[in-house]
Amino acid sequence: MLVKNVMTKNPITITPECSVTEAKALMNKKNIGKLPVVDKNFKLVGMITKNDIAKATPSNATTLDMFEISYLLSKLTVEKVMVKNVITVPDTEVVENAAKIMLDNSIGCVPVMSGDLVVGIITESDLFKLFAEMFGANDSGVRVILSLDDKPGVVAKLVDSIAAEQGNLISLVTRELKEVGKRRLTFKLTGISEDKIRKILQNLSLTADDIRVN
Repeated sequence: MLVKNVMTKNPITITPECSVTEAKALMNKKNIGKLPVVDKNFKLVGMITKNDIAKATPSNATTLDMFEISYLLSKLTVEKVMVKNVITVPDTEVVENAAKIMLDNSIGCVPVMSGDLVVGIITESDLFKLFAEMFGANDSGVRVILSLDDKPGVVAKLVDSIAAEQGNLISLVTRELKEVGKRRLTFKLTGISEDKIRKILQNLSLTADDIRVN
């Protein structure tokens, strides 16, 4: 899956000349925590987050009153607070690479670019939503977790057996295990009972780690 199919399109942006107070108000109004910063030509020049604003706000130990703090923040521009060396991804990047970039750099989002233009933003929330969809969290059915030998044909036999019983796979995800030669398979299906899927696994000499209807 490509980033452009998962990202939030046409993200809300702000200019570097805006005040930190304006940035905070915009975030609160739109219920977002991150804003790409673009210049008058809509070229990306930075990124500002609620965390950046918090760092720029005087601590509770300050002797300034709220009016003085508000005044200072109204004079402080986004340009002075934003992160300037922003990590980005093209809209043609695959989602897993975008997720790895976020993990490797300990960041919660990346702007998505098409050439020099910001066309989207992909956040942790977007990835969580995709994760839930990939595992069929929004659909009812029988959910199965099991470990399989990591070799050709094993999954195909299971899928063929499910199809033969009129079962419909709505989700199938695999991941590598620490045990050499094994993979963890998680799938959800409809049109078939829990008892019937247990019988299919038994016929294939497979043992499920977990089976549940949800």
